[in-house]
Amino acid sequence: MKIKRVLIFLLSIIAASPGVSQEQFTVQIEPLVIANAPSVHSFSFGKTTDGKWIILGGRIDGLHRRQPFASFLENDNNKNVFVVDPASNQTWSTSLNVLSASLFEQLQSTNQEFIQRGNTLYIIGGYGFSATQNDHITYDKLTAIDVDGLANAVINNTSITPYFRQITNSNLAVTGGQLGRLNDVFYLCGGQYFEGRYNPMGPNNGPGFIQNYTDEIRTFEISDDGSNLSILNYSAQNDTNNLHRRDYNMTPQIFPDGTPGFTMFSGVFQHSANLPWLNSVDVTASGYTVNNTFNQYLSQYHSAKVPIYDSFNNVMHTLFFGGMSQYKLDANNNLIQDNNVPFVKTISKVSRFNDGSMVESSLDIEMPTLLGSGAEFIPLNNIANYQSYDILDLNSLQEGVTHIGYIFGGIESTQENIFFINTGTQSSASNLAFKVFVNKASLNIDDVELNVNNIYNLKVFPNPSKGDYLVEVFIPNTEKSSLEVYDVLGKKIKSIDVDATIGLQKISMDLNQIASGEYFLVFKNNSNIIEKKIIKL
Repeated sequence: MKIKRVLIFLLSIIAASPGVSQEQFTVQIEPLVIANAPSVHSFSFGKTTDGKWIILGGRIDGLHRRQPFASFLENDNNKNVFVVDPASNQTWSTSLNVLSASLFEQLQSTNQEFIQRGNTLYIIGGYGFSATQNDHITYDKLTAIDVDGLANAVINNTSITPYFRQITNSNLAVTGGQLGRLNDVFYLCGGQYFEGRYNPMGPNNGPGFIQNYTDEIRTFEISDDGSNLSILNYSAQNDTNNLHRRDYNMTPQIFPDGTPGFTMFSGVFQHSANLPWLNSVDVTASGYTVNNTFNQYLSQYHSAKVPIYDSFNNVMHTLFFGGMSQYKLDANNNLIQDNNVPFVKTISKVSRFNDGSMVESSLDIEMPTLLGSGAEFIPLNNIANYQSYDILDLNSLQEGVTHIGYIFGGIESTQENIFFINTGTQSSASNLAFKVFVNKASLNIDDVELNVNNIYNLKVFPNPSKGDYLVEVFIPNTEKSSLEVYDVLGKKIKSIDVDATIGLQKISMDLNQIASGEYFLVFKNNSNIIEKKIIKL
């Protein structure tokens, strides 16, 4: 993507919780073109002591193609290591092919799990073509990387081989999961094991494949003295019903009682349909809790995200930038559904308040193009973290504008839905960066909060009518729903059960036998109630 002028977008994060005075802040994103930066998505990154980035793995093409012979081609693996200095606008790179076959193959895979502890970047798993196995595999490897040493070697064009160490462990053969750390315990959450060529027609068609979701949260410690590397105290929590998800967003969180942990947001796929999950899972050192009281509609796939904690008001915000989503808001702020889960420009926010309730909002700005899936937010080294949990500490920021980091890479698409027409030219890997700023100021730019009115989008027509009505309503869950009609005295005169099927429902309603006058249509779904006045002619 070529941008010839600087664009600055402002979004307002003004969290509204009854009876609580919230801190107001805005976020600005400013495109930044870095010389010779790689075009890459679904990669791993580390940060040097002086703020440079190490970029490893991922892919240099766009969205993967449907045809097994053309999907996840080896030629489109990122086979280089890149060092990027966004401050000086410089990029250095070198090939990974000087490494052993085991290292070279894993480090060019996609959708690895990664995390940095001190100066060591740990990369786990990943999926891609293995020349050794002559097949596409999920790697059962843990690789430890000396970030500063590797960066200096790439910049100075010296040998990179001393800065990598690797072990094999079958419990780490995961791709598309997320990796977090609490009190030196690592959490490998969700993901899958995939072996063979991708084929949307299923494992028993064409070349066939093996696909097993982990359905687990795997915890362990990494013993690492700089030479010896091992996995200790491994355990796993299995939940086929709730942990069956991959390619999702997980971010560090501070929960209302002050406990640190993570939230596994959304992800794919549900057991009964090729649709994303809408609920979330909260993970702490004590275990995990499934949150079925909140649905996330506006961001389902892995994208850049920023966790921000307002400790004064005990409010946890998480921002999601672009990517892919099953839902979006139309021009009238009504939620609309697209089960193809298209690329979107949406910038959204999920806020968790001090009573545990959660609210999702669509911000009134967007990404400049269909960009963000497989991108990463890379925070600045010196940014204020809340108690070292990789969460931006809002209250520690000075008044005014603070640069907090960058969004980098991802897939850029030319259209919202390209999966079924994808020939490899409809999307590409991006090399664009965005500077991200937080401005602690009262800028009156409103976000659109999702609520019962724009989610259910209840419509009745014609209204007035002589007796035959058509009711349209969007059902976001499989809970019991009903339509009830009451007269002005509160007497129920009609009740209709609505199919417990997610999606837009159209229900015919016959009121020909009742007297002319004013009535009230009441729609009920779970604990949500919407009322509309109808008139019978």
